[in-house]
Amino acid sequence: MNNSPLPLFDAWFAEAIASEPIVPEAMSVATVDADGRPSSRMVLLKAHDERGFVFYTNLESRKALDIAANPNAALLFHWKSLKRQVRIEGLLSLTSDAEADAYFATRDRESQLGAWASDQSRPLESRETFDRRFAEMHSRFDGIAVSRPPFWSGYRLVPDRIELWQDRAHRLHERRLFIKSGNLWTESILYP
Repeated sequence: MNNSPLPLFDAWFAEAIASEPIVPEAMSVATVDADGRPSSRMVLLKAHDERGFVFYTNLESRKALDIAANPNAALLFHWKSLKRQVRIEGLLSLTSDAEADAYFATRDRESQLGAWASDQSRPLESRETFDRRFAEMHSRFDGIAVSRPPFWSGYRLVPDRIELWQDRAHRLHERRLFIKSGNLWTESILYP
């Protein structure tokens, strides 16, 4: 039986966009490094479809190093106004260069320049150093389009497990679990 959770996610996401007051596309990305140490951080969902869930980052960041060591990851959306959360697990892989270029072109110029100026996740001696590097990028790209840095791209999480959680009175929550095997999704429910 193919009970894909993706149409339900789409409906919940549309409701979150309509009702969540602050950044409904915010999601936690949890990774594990080569030593098994977990790490979680907030990023923004930039695309999703039947192929997976996409976010963008510096390929030299801590999360990218974790992903290189272990591509298994988890996403978590929490929409407090709707009393819902969605947990998604699967494997991460890089988006295509064409996808990364297309998304990078939609970012505002200051964010594009910031991508060039930042050594994301690495130690920074002072804020002045970063401000200077940012100013250098302004000069470097003065009067020309800002190209995507070679160290910046996107990741797509291809889900194999999705849990949709809905708050209910007296902590009698509803938990729907979808597990993918091959091209088929099966659905079950979990105790709260």
